[in-house]
Amino acid sequence: MSRRVVLAPDSFKGTATAAQAADALARGWRSVAPSDELVEKPMADGGEGTLDAFAAAVPGAERVPVTVQGPDDRPVDAAWLRLPGGAAVVELAMTSGITLLDPLRPLDAHTFGFGQAIAAALDAGATRLLLAIGGSSSTDGGVGALAAVGGVFLDAHGRPVRLGNRGVGTLARVDLSALRPLPRDGALILSDVSNPLCGPFGAAAIFGPQKGATPELVEAMDEHLTRLVRAVPGGADLCEQHGAGAAGGTGFGLLAWGARMAGGAGAVADAIGLSEALRGADLVVTGEGRFDGQSAAGKVPSEVAARAAAWGVPVALVAGAIDADATGFAASASLTELAGSGAAAMAEPLRWLEAAGASLARG
Repeated sequence: MSRRVVLAPDSFKGTATAAQAADALARGWRSVAPSDELVEKPMADGGEGTLDAFAAAVPGAERVPVTVQGPDDRPVDAAWLRLPGGAAVVELAMTSGITLLDPLRPLDAHTFGFGQAIAAALDAGATRLLLAIGGSSSTDGGVGALAAVGGVFLDAHGRPVRLGNRGVGTLARVDLSALRPLPRDGALILSDVSNPLCGPFGAAAIFGPQKGATPELVEAMDEHLTRLVRAVPGGADLCEQHGAGAAGGTGFGLLAWGARMAGGAGAVADAIGLSEALRGADLVVTGEGRFDGQSAAGKVPSEVAARAAAWGVPVALVAGAIDADATGFAASASLTELAGSGAAAMAEPLRWLEAAGASLARG
């Protein structure tokens, strides 16, 4: 008897997009069970691959090319996504992401290009913004993004501060009165990060080292963000809000603009109709590059599992590496184990994702 299987993986960071992962799993599954019905619903949590997930899952979605100022000032060819009905998806990782930098520039990377892409979507008449902010290269508190949509950030001499966290350290005055208005239906921030902006659990302390910051730099960067909080009207309240520290503080900047925070994986699942797809399914397969202790905190596998539980659908897990207890899943497959090593799995991720699909189909 044929089965109905939903394939809802996240991207396997740096090696396969969510859409590529779903396709590879499907190829492997069909090699074993060609009569099964497969429904591909690539997922994302607001980080890299979110735009691709929407593009793959939403019929009629249209990529709109845009060239922006990248996080190190070099031009970046990116895109935003127009959805039927007028909403726009803008992904920070595409415009100001860490994968666009080599070497990393913890003090000088910025989000101006992300703001330019947002402005382009507004210029095109977007009625709602879905702002995916994972994968950031910078710790600028969202100053770059806001500057691109009308925010004014001045030093003590009345000159615009330079882009990046270094510039935030010279900030004396902020004027947000000329910010472009939010679109008619508002703006949602898609993020899986709950950290505040400043302090020991803030953007600089927790994520700065991933962006190349030494302990000394982390301390200075946090002080710069504190300076931003003092200069932004209502900043003291905003900086403690859930997710203000996301994407190097871009969450804070967008909250100051009036955007609302939403769980990244949950918002993506809603937008692509995941719950509806799970109704009547026999199994859902989800996954990510590394399944670890953080995976239960708003990541794609936990979101998919929660929605599947509502319909009584068993869940299988695929991950590049499984470093946490996966016994809560009906089945699991590790690409590292299938390939024999992590290096082998990363060298040919699609091959081993296909092998994982075949393995799960066999049961």
